[in-house]
Amino acid sequence: MRILIVGGTAFVGRHIAQAAIDAGHDVTMFNRGQTGPGLFPEARHLVGDRDADLSALADGSWDATIDVCGYVPRQVRSLAAALGGRGGQHMFISSVSVYRTPVAAGYTEDAPLAELAEPDTEQVTAETYGGLKVLCERAVADSYGTDNMTIVRPTYVIGPYDRSYRFTWWVDRLARGGEVLAPGDPADPIQVIDARDMAIWSVSLLERSIHGTFHAASPAPPFGFGQLLAAIAAEVAPRGTSFTWADSGFLHAEGEDVASIPLWPAADAESDINAAYPAAAFATGLSPRPLRQTVADIRAEDRTPGSGRPGVGLTAEREAELLARWAAASR
Repeated sequence: MRILIVGGTAFVGRHIAQAAIDAGHDVTMFNRGQTGPGLFPEARHLVGDRDADLSALADGSWDATIDVCGYVPRQVRSLAAALGGRGGQHMFISSVSVYRTPVAAGYTEDAPLAELAEPDTEQVTAETYGGLKVLCERAVADSYGTDNMTIVRPTYVIGPYDRSYRFTWWVDRLARGGEVLAPGDPADPIQVIDARDMAIWSVSLLERSIHGTFHAASPAPPFGFGQLLAAIAAEVAPRGTSFTWADSGFLHAEGEDVASIPLWPAADAESDINAAYPAAAFATGLSPRPLRQTVADIRAEDRTPGSGRPGVGLTAEREAELLARWAAASR
């Protein structure tokens, strides 16, 4: 197949590009050429900015297009106009953030979607991200037709090269051992998906011309944050590592949030979206690898020791302070 990937060098797109190349497809990548410019020499590279200049797409045709970096509907519509019907089956990488909350655990792909109070906004924030993805999905349907589109709605995507550092922070933290501050209730819902598994499956959907909307999430609910941390600890934590679960109300009062404690479900007002039913994706071949394997691969990454992302995760000093304050409050 001739596959066009819009984006394709940061994280999710990087793994999709690798999966498509590994499967023997003829891959063209359209992006600004700023992230990972030396990646994938076997692919054709078209340089442009989807917000300013799509002229590099004026020639050529593809059997499928994968858009991994559409955040506002204008971007979807301008891409469709530039392709002029030459893009083949269209795959749009969306998010489970599209759902209107609260939503029941085990919800399916036909659950009600979020609506923006200001649908003309292009300000992508935590509050508008999901609603804008909804509008992007609708723009995809309008531009390509429901019989020629595939929508992938992932939960937290994890794995090597994850630049958000959210899940990776927990891998690094548990590898240090000691007393670990764990937030909220161990049963608070969480789901993840390895970017490599999502990538292989996404490419296979295009190979089989499968259309529709699918959750890329694992495992099926119920699955709690305690189980996630236990799986990480089983792979990397030294002997003697322990968890101290601190009440979410206490942590909020201390000023902590989902940046300082990554993936903390109770810090997200829409945390119930982390309980999506993945049966439709599983039925079409999504096969998540064991979580411990992902953890091991992240730990084995060629990363500078102690590297991370500024502003993501507690410092050792702040964690120790919170543990002491929680112990005092619990007496």
